[in-house]
Amino acid sequence: MTRIENVFVETIRLRADYCNAAVSFAELTGSVVAIVADRGDSSGPMVGFGFGSIGRYAHSEMIRERFARRLLVADPAEYNDTDGLIDPNRMGSVMRRNEKPGGHGERTAAIGAVDMAAWDLLGKLEHSPLYRTLAKRFNGGEYDSAVAVYAAGGYYYEGDGLARLQHEIISYLETGYQSVKIKVGGVSIAEDLKRIDAVIDIVGSPTKVAVDANGRFEKAEALEWAKALEPLGLCWFEEPVDPLDFDGLRAVTEEYPLALATGENLFSKQDVKNLMCYGGMRSDRDLLQMDPGLSYGLPEYVIMLDYLESLGWSRRQCIPHGGSLFNLHVAQGLKIGGTEAYPGVFEPLGGFGELVAIEEGKAQAPELPGIGWESKPELMECFRKLGKDGQITF
Repeated sequence: MTRIENVFVETIRLRADYCNAAVSFAELTGSVVAIVADRGDSSGPMVGFGFGSIGRYAHSEMIRERFARRLLVADPAEYNDTDGLIDPNRMGSVMRRNEKPGGHGERTAAIGAVDMAAWDLLGKLEHSPLYRTLAKRFNGGEYDSAVAVYAAGGYYYEGDGLARLQHEIISYLETGYQSVKIKVGGVSIAEDLKRIDAVIDIVGSPTKVAVDANGRFEKAEALEWAKALEPLGLCWFEEPVDPLDFDGLRAVTEEYPLALATGENLFSKQDVKNLMCYGGMRSDRDLLQMDPGLSYGLPEYVIMLDYLESLGWSRRQCIPHGGSLFNLHVAQGLKIGGTEAYPGVFEPLGGFGELVAIEEGKAQAPELPGIGWESKPELMECFRKLGKDGQITF
């Protein structure tokens, strides 16, 4: 039986000197987590690593005081499967014990950070890359050989200009990406339309360019933007209104015939149910971007997928936010539509690492046990510094 011996967590600062239309990321932090476990045999301790998904500030104290403590005092039988290995589903139930329903708030990302480390640990215990572990548990052993990915960038920088933006997009194409996403709403419509045109000129087709307003607009302004964007024929228009403004979103779906995307700031099945009931989303074109790391972890995400499929949605319409190596495994193992990528931004958490090549807009998760954080040396250095003495050995 596998026993969780300790859970370490620390706060790190991300390198993010840019902003979107709603927030600056200059002071953005994140929580890095290590779960140390012992199988009770001669193999010795094993360690799984994870972090709080990108875009929310660190949750380190919440993890220490509530969620890690609940795991550490629990009987291992409560979070082990029948083979004596940790079961992240059961771990999630332990962590959510005595939490009131509703008002999900920041706890969803705190639990998601521990959940990510749990899946890394389980993959290592099974000597399997995570995508194969996920395929076995949730998808009848089937997985995609490669995953569609797009480069998310185009943030607003101090002293920004079209030349810098175009250089950024060129670097993505040279890396192997074929589709990109940029931010809108931080400047006037006229200025942003120039930015979009400049990116289309580089990429070669508007159908390979998406734009993201990050929930910046009220309904009337979102409709104005939708009218301006429609003639361009973009790949999608993301979060035109506040993530919970389902009335505003429905108004945009009624006026904007092309694809919309939303979901990264929805953290539970109930959130997704409300979106489906009241947001006007269309299963034949729109995209859903819920992020396992922000929504209690992978178990809740699988519940969301099952619910959507019960409504006739294809899981191929789901493309998680987050730009992380973890979500690359999730996309490959669950055979969803693809995933976001953060090449060169939100380091050391963002990006897929040194072993992942982008070829014709697709990527494959590394063939390493667990998530394969070893392919991200700077992030591994953050993980290695965790522990009672500031150093984890493994």
